[in-house]
Amino acid sequence: MGSEDSDLEWKQYSSEDELPLVMDLIDKELSEPYSIFTYRYFINNWPQLCFLVLDQGTCVGTIVCKMDQHRYAFRGYIAMLVVDKPYRKRKLGSKLVCRAIEVMRQEGVEEVMLEAEVDNYGALALYENLGFIRDKRLHKYYLGGQDAFRLKLLPRMEQSSQAEAEASSTVAGAPDVAQESSDGCSTDSAGKGDTSGTSELQ
Repeated sequence: MGSEDSDLEWKQYSSEDELPLVMDLIDKELSEPYSIFTYRYFINNWPQLCFLVLDQGTCVGTIVCKMDQHRYAFRGYIAMLVVDKPYRKRKLGSKLVCRAIEVMRQEGVEEVMLEAEVDNYGALALYENLGFIRDKRLHKYYLGGQDAFRLKLLPRMEQSSQAEAEASSTVAGAPDVAQESSDGCSTDSAGKGDTSGTSELQ
């Protein structure tokens, strides 16, 4: 992480005490409501795929994901991604995605999926800069009737030595974000994103 992030604490989800921090930020930013059971489904089953960015104990960024077998592939899924508005334009959203993808790669995920609103240009740019491609358009996907694009990434199991070195560094038990990896985890796009349960980005 660069010096601009030296004031922030990056960590992997570690206990139920952190759940209110995640929920408060996501509920404030996302366009669709979630029950506590939805949060617990994702976070209790895949705590290693939830990361938080903290500023003096306040959660200012988070990502919530899962991974499981889906038909022909072991699939990772980005369910929620949020960066608080005052902290956007600092690549926090991109770094959170790269952290999650690195863990997924280590656990053998073959593809990563998410959904984003078709007019959410910031989110689409962020994900496409990371190597995601538009797989299909989902008509009236969201409760409000908006269409979504399903985005897909095929993580490469082999990485450049530079990316591997960066990803091996840890902060509070979490791998540091590779600034440049074989699937494009290098990015500077920012914006607001809605994914599957949605994702609001940097």
